[in-house]
Amino acid sequence: QVQLVESGGGLVQAGGSLRLSCTASGRTFDSYTVGWFRQAPGKEREFIAAINWSGGAIYYGDSVKGRFTIRRDNAKNAMYLHMNSLKLEDTAVYYCAASDQASPIRLRTQAFVSVWGQGTQVTVSS
Repeated sequence: QVQLVESGGGLVQAGGSLRLSCTASGRTFDSYTVGWFRQAPGKEREFIAAINWSGGAIYYGDSVKGRFTIRRDNAKNAMYLHMNSLKLEDTAVYYCAASDQASPIRLRTQAFVSVWGQGTQVTVSS
């Protein structure tokens, strides 16, 4: 089973951009569907995006479509979330997640997540 570590969070102004990284340990990263969730204070954890093992299937949550892009680099055991046109409401702790059984669209459901990262804080200021 892989272990996931996020990085790249921080403080950014509204309208700005940020790139999050998720690095995996373990030799089977390329067999996992991986994705991103976020959780704002007082709110439920929200699905952001997911990508299958080859990168050929991608699914986004409605709140980030057109602004966020998910990518993966299996040679580096890494996944990325490029966030553009950031809004105040994007402020949250961002988590990477992996599943060894779900497709990207099914990874919307947290029950299919088998591994979570520890989270990285993204704060968007006005």
